[in-house]
Amino acid sequence: MAVTIKDVAALAGVSPSTVSRTCKDNPSISKETKEKVRRAMQELGYEPNFQTGSPSGQGTRTIGIILPPSTREAYENPFYLEIIRGISQFCNGRQYISTIITGQNPEEILEAIQMMVRSSQVDSFIVLYSRQDDRIVDYLYNEGLLYVLIGKAHQYANQTIYIDNDNLLAGQEATEYLCNLGHKKIAYLGSESSLMFSADRKAGYQLALLKHGLTINPEFCIEVEEVSMDHYEPIQELLKQKGRPTAIVVSDDILAVSLEKVCIQYGLSIPEDLSIISFNDSLFARLTSPQLTSINVNSFQLGIEAASQIINHTENPNLLATKIIVPHSLVERSSCRRMM
Repeated sequence: MAVTIKDVAALAGVSPSTVSRTCKDNPSISKETKEKVRRAMQELGYEPNFQTGSPSGQGTRTIGIILPPSTREAYENPFYLEIIRGISQFCNGRQYISTIITGQNPEEILEAIQMMVRSSQVDSFIVLYSRQDDRIVDYLYNEGLLYVLIGKAHQYANQTIYIDNDNLLAGQEATEYLCNLGHKKIAYLGSESSLMFSADRKAGYQLALLKHGLTINPEFCIEVEEVSMDHYEPIQELLKQKGRPTAIVVSDDILAVSLEKVCIQYGLSIPEDLSIISFNDSLFARLTSPQLTSINVNSFQLGIEAASQIINHTENPNLLATKIIVPHSLVERSSCRRMM
């Protein structure tokens, strides 16, 4: 069996990312640590499969920002734009460069990352999403590359730096807000549960229903593959049900816009016939009529924290993996009403 970067790290008593940066002669690694890693590489017969660092020995100081695989939706979502704004602002202040990595599918993104790593253009990454069983995260971890996740880690959780909200609590609080307004038939509309944030928000929704003695109706839990404004059919099926919900927790403001459009088609008035609470408190929440009550997840701060951690771990490679929770808040507007 071929020797891996993790074998070298285990023998040298360092992290895989430290081995990776030693291979690139990164100046953030001390001379003593480099010598220890190189002895382990020599003992195991390990050959690095990418080029060493820049000729100047100063490292790239370039951070790759990885968007989720998407043909269109990710580029239209203000959530990602605000995170990128936070990352860019922090990087500019520390004289780091950030570059966007996109693709229509995981294979296309992975090829772009591998090309950047081979050519030493980028050696650390911020992944703007967290998904179960993600090939891209597998590659970053197995190659010993430094990366930070936006969202709770599913793979390698104890070794992964991640920045997140408490999405389970946020989902619970959003649902309890509707319960406290007297709603008993509350639905959930969200992204697929393979995305960690949506799985947690759905779990929080279910916990709140149980806490208030309400039944979890599987037909009231609707999941769609991507967050976009093109998901009308699942929403139509939900609103056509006999005994339809009087309120809906929606995992993203963009999905809430689709919901509002279907309500108009069906002659339903918001909030008189249906109360809506959504997430992200983006521009969409303020442009709709009525404006959406929404959970503000502080996207800009998520980006700042992610950039801070990636730079801190770049310059201090022996730090333990950090987990940071950014607080959320509920912004009340006009899309919810008390049941009479």
